[in-house]
Amino acid sequence: MMQQHPRLEELFQQSTLDKNLKNIAEKIVQQQRLSEEDGVLLFEKGELGFVGALANHVRERLHGNKVYFNRNFHIEPTNVCVYTCNFCSYSRQYKHRDDGWELTKEQMLDIVRKYEGQPVTEVHIVGGVHPKMNLEFFCELISDIKALRPDIHIKGFTAVELDYMFRKAKLSIKEGLQQLKTAGLQSLPGGGAEIFHPEVRQQICADKVDAEGWLAIHETAHQLGMHSNATILYGHIENYQHRIDHLSQLRALQDKTSGFNCFIPLKFRNVDNDMSQVPEVSVIEDMRFFAISRLFLDNFKNLKAYWPMLGRQQAQLSLSFGVNDLDGTIDDTTKIYSMAGAEEQTPAMSTDELCDLITAVHKTPVERDTVYNEIRVYDTNPVAIN
Repeated sequence: MMQQHPRLEELFQQSTLDKNLKNIAEKIVQQQRLSEEDGVLLFEKGELGFVGALANHVRERLHGNKVYFNRNFHIEPTNVCVYTCNFCSYSRQYKHRDDGWELTKEQMLDIVRKYEGQPVTEVHIVGGVHPKMNLEFFCELISDIKALRPDIHIKGFTAVELDYMFRKAKLSIKEGLQQLKTAGLQSLPGGGAEIFHPEVRQQICADKVDAEGWLAIHETAHQLGMHSNATILYGHIENYQHRIDHLSQLRALQDKTSGFNCFIPLKFRNVDNDMSQVPEVSVIEDMRFFAISRLFLDNFKNLKAYWPMLGRQQAQLSLSFGVNDLDGTIDDTTKIYSMAGAEEQTPAMSTDELCDLITAVHKTPVERDTVYNEIRVYDTNPVAIN
């Protein structure tokens, strides 16, 4: 087996390789699960080349050279929010709502109408937690979107938004999700997870749904046949144990439900928020995090780099560190990371631009739908071949 993977063979031949790291590498090659102690050790001692080679090995085993993307756009109903997360550059408190935006239902439907006749497959709906945008409001919005575009997949609402909606409506998680599903909601994004560990969560987002609540909402969605994504906000005040605790809880729920489509590490950006004094981590640490996530989350098939957060070049680089998905075209319909100082101030890429980004590093672009059914595979021209 080793001779089929020369980069791994080189790692094993290094006389200076830490014994414990070599044992971890053996586990990866043998497709054995890493322990939490293994995960922490990778963060503490795993150099970029080491974790990158292992993560690339796993990505190739799962996906060959395929890299996925979809044709999507975002609707952000509001950035007015009842919560005050210290890391957030996006939201505006309700008392300062004149500094933010509040879209009407008709304005949001106009965004959908803009894509009439275009081959988009997904609309992604997330925003602030507005006290007047309740469950009934969003059920009507979703139903109206479905009436306009019955073919489009509606992915919407973080667990933070859903928790507030359901509590305000005095409904259980299952009852609330069932109403949204009946209206036309099909899957959940992974936002609001941040860091599960209470030591960190109390410092950065104490007033919103906790880890137990986030996990319960996603588990219930999975039980109702709705897939979801999972995220982490990394690179601020958390330590390695906090990161692995977070990944471990996600891995345990995936063992139970198999309902997560993908994992998306989200980098903390420090512009215009209450944590601006916290320096951002380096690109090297970004790539290490992607790689270690790929190695630890052995039951997550897909690892996504959210290119509006990282920038195009770094997202492209991540394809050598375990990543197999670059999200989608987005079409300049999100402000969440541009307001926090991300490289992409106007996040939009055409299908051709995404394909060029992928083929430039000798990988095969594959357009997918939200739940990773393949729609079209591109060759390196890129021209559709099926």
